[in-house]
Amino acid sequence: MPLAHPVAGDARLFELITGSFRRLTGRDLAGPSADANWLYHNAPFVVLAHDGGTDPRFIYANKTAQACFEYTADELIGLPSRLSAEAPERAARQRLLERVARDGFIADYAGIRIAKSGRRFYIEDAIVWQLIDETGALHGQAATFATWRDIQA
Repeated sequence: MPLAHPVAGDARLFELITGSFRRLTGRDLAGPSADANWLYHNAPFVVLAHDGGTDPRFIYANKTAQACFEYTADELIGLPSRLSAEAPERAARQRLLERVARDGFIADYAGIRIAKSGRRFYIEDAIVWQLIDETGALHGQAATFATWRDIQA
């Protein structure tokens, strides 16, 4: 059996993702008994996070995200997050990220994304938020969604 990716049990990353979600939205991303392993392996919704670089790169993708985007954890972690959208959709994605930076989070995002295979899918009701730790330091942004559907060619 392959070993879990290092982010699977990373308690600090789990706290950054879930803690910033709670601080910004006033809601819990995962239940009170959830831990880093549950969020990574068992959450029935996508959770992705990227760093705060000028060309942000994914730092977290749970198993549901990996299945949705058709990448392994090793392929997704470090991948520029802009590649999760097709080129024509990247301007809209950039406007979304700027809105999140301004407002802290948004809870009504919908848009088109692309999987590794080229399969296009539409995500709905996504929440995107700033990854801000308990000291107020910004580490990037994260997103979660549970609803997506394939776009037929």
